[in-house]
Amino acid sequence: MPAKSKGNIDFTLMVTVFVLLAIGITMVFSASAASSYLKYNDSYLYLKSQGLYAIISIIAMLVLSKLDYKILGRYALLFVLVSLVLLIAIFIPGLGYGAKGAVRWIKIGPWTMQPSEFAKTALIIFMAKSLSNKKDKVRQFVQGVVPYILLMIVYFALIIIQPNLSMAGSILIITFVMLFAAGAKIGHLLVWAVPILPAVIYLVTKESYRLNRWLSFRDPWADPLNTGYQAIQSLLALGSGGLFGLGLGNSRQKFFYIPEAQNDFIFSIIGEELGFIGAATVLFLFLFLIWRGIRIALHAPDMFGCLLATGITCMIGIQVAINIAVVTVSMPTTGVTLPLISSGGSSLLFVMSNIGILLNISRSVKTEGS
Repeated sequence: MPAKSKGNIDFTLMVTVFVLLAIGITMVFSASAASSYLKYNDSYLYLKSQGLYAIISIIAMLVLSKLDYKILGRYALLFVLVSLVLLIAIFIPGLGYGAKGAVRWIKIGPWTMQPSEFAKTALIIFMAKSLSNKKDKVRQFVQGVVPYILLMIVYFALIIIQPNLSMAGSILIITFVMLFAAGAKIGHLLVWAVPILPAVIYLVTKESYRLNRWLSFRDPWADPLNTGYQAIQSLLALGSGGLFGLGLGNSRQKFFYIPEAQNDFIFSIIGEELGFIGAATVLFLFLFLIWRGIRIALHAPDMFGCLLATGITCMIGIQVAINIAVVTVSMPTTGVTLPLISSGGSSLLFVMSNIGILLNISRSVKTEGS
């Protein structure tokens, strides 16, 4: 096929995103209608909220797809400073907003945002810009690795005290992946595994609820009405869907068996209502999205664009992998939403904004094929 002309966005990536977004809005309504009516006397509450955020997110994506991504590099340090201020602001009385024992949001009137979502984007932009400037110095331990690990530790600490171990873990993985992609020596990265791995194990075992999640993951049926409840209900939903599913809107597990089915466990409802075919289709769309992101990174015109696309693709891929692993009981339960699918305004906005940046990088890509 002819070479892709400069100035055109990756159309197939954009279509994939819109298909996933449409599936997400549909499934949020299907999964939330009953609980929304019971709690708020409005079956359409989550649908209206997700629809509104989808419109805002699409506008943000389109704007960023036209804004030269190189401009973001000029404000990389500012993004980091703002993100750190927002993470600290969570703990200011009257600003921080908590739910289920965690304070992870800033609430101003009816508007809420999760600063850790912005923190991920800020870290990716900063590391992409800074590492692209270092060039061969990234292969040095002190100049090339240490500053970014220290920054990651600051982010990790501010997020873990919310507490939000899954988000902190995502920050850790993104940092290591971007350092590796920039050319850091594997030995220099492995050195940090010595203190970091025991620290993570300590954090998991320190809190009883985290330890219980790990133990219930190993055998959910040992405590089916408490710690293993969500995992078992998720498996029942996936299993009862069979090949073709029970039909859109016909889930049984969403009727208060799976708590907040429109959020972290929405993939279970997809498997129940749309079956293996529907669940596999969603997985294929995510894999296609990640492949296009990797392709854009490989053919980016400069190192900044390459690392920026790598970080964004890694962020989305990690979130998808963790969410699917939790739903299929392949790892302990943790609160990670499924990008573009799960209910959640700030999460959707930041994911779509990052995809807008990815689309902008694709405008500068000139490769054979589509």
